[in-house]
Amino acid sequence: MFASGLGAHDDAERAASMACGACAMRLRRHADLVFVFISKHHVAQAAAVASIIRKALSPTVLVGCTASGVIADATELEDAPSVSILAARLPGVELSTCWTDDLIADEAEEDHAARLADRLGAGDDLRAAFMLADPFSVPLVRLLPSLNAARGAGRSVPIFGGLASASGEPGGNAVLLNDRLETRGGVLVSMRGSIAVDALVSQGCRPFGPTFVITKARRNLIFELGGRPALEVVSATVSDLTEQQREGLKAGLFLGRVVNEYKSHFGRGDFLIRNVVGVDTEHAALAINEQVSVGQTVRLHMRDAQTAHEDLALLLDAQKLYAPPAGVLLITCGGRGRQMFGGPNHDAGAVLRAFAPQPAGEAAAKPGIAIEPGTAARVPLAGFFAAGEIGPLDGTNFVHGQTVCAAIFRSSA
Repeated sequence: MFASGLGAHDDAERAASMACGACAMRLRRHADLVFVFISKHHVAQAAAVASIIRKALSPTVLVGCTASGVIADATELEDAPSVSILAARLPGVELSTCWTDDLIADEAEEDHAARLADRLGAGDDLRAAFMLADPFSVPLVRLLPSLNAARGAGRSVPIFGGLASASGEPGGNAVLLNDRLETRGGVLVSMRGSIAVDALVSQGCRPFGPTFVITKARRNLIFELGGRPALEVVSATVSDLTEQQREGLKAGLFLGRVVNEYKSHFGRGDFLIRNVVGVDTEHAALAINEQVSVGQTVRLHMRDAQTAHEDLALLLDAQKLYAPPAGVLLITCGGRGRQMFGGPNHDAGAVLRAFAPQPAGEAAAKPGIAIEPGTAARVPLAGFFAAGEIGPLDGTNFVHGQTVCAAIFRSSA
């Protein structure tokens, strides 16, 4: 059983009590797992918030972080003092936790892979893992690939999470695990046993132009695409767009890299989206925010609100084929929300509308079910606006940007 709660108040302890009260009404006894997200306004009171939650919900495991904004039910509070909670009773589920410091290898350590698999709880009953981390002190570019490998051959266990976003300066965020609170590092929670955890990762980008193979590259620089100078290829591809289509490039140019090169053709969800961060005009090269290799297949992308809306809606339509969720952990980028969609509550509202009970008769013909902020959620949902979102694509876990990642919890029966 899951429960969600939101407390919006200038007083951090009052906000925490409000969120706890909403969860306690549904759970009626202690929680096995509690996620808490604390807005940037209450960073200094994060320890007090955690103390109130431990007293009110008696969680076996309490994890959380500070954020630029928090989410609960159909409400996204992007810049208001608040606390959101997703709490759960999980019979038949075993939880294990550790700090990311315990996951990072010492150069002299020979059995790091085995230790990492042990910390992750790798095995046939591992259902999912969750990571919340400070963006300035956790080397996810090395850690996530190690965790992917630690799952074991043939296992595609999803890892969800996000980077704390309350501050853009080192030391300005807080990450907590039970009664320990730190301004650096991160926490990992592994979930094993009688639960199903499905992944939804919506990058919200529209591809354009053909696919190309990288034929010359170094680190994060792409010099040639299909044997031609990269900038020449990009310029020609963009010039083929109509003036209206080029409007989408105002939000930036993106490059999608194919995740699984063994597929015969590539569609939605097959590309890992990365920002084009600069150009080297002297060498006609393109720079992206990830290292690349010769032989990788790529395609240009653009991002816009309509594409992001449609992409999320399509992924949610696929989720409707399965049993209704018991709860949802929703982590979305700080660049989405009002900034992208021009109005509040887009991602949270879309998820709750998708899983709302279907109306009958005349009401079923209406174009949607309105879910107003503050109303009781049909599915308990909570989360936060992150500085980077963690979720899987084609069985491999990545850090994303401008993306919404949802862990959808269902009964394993």
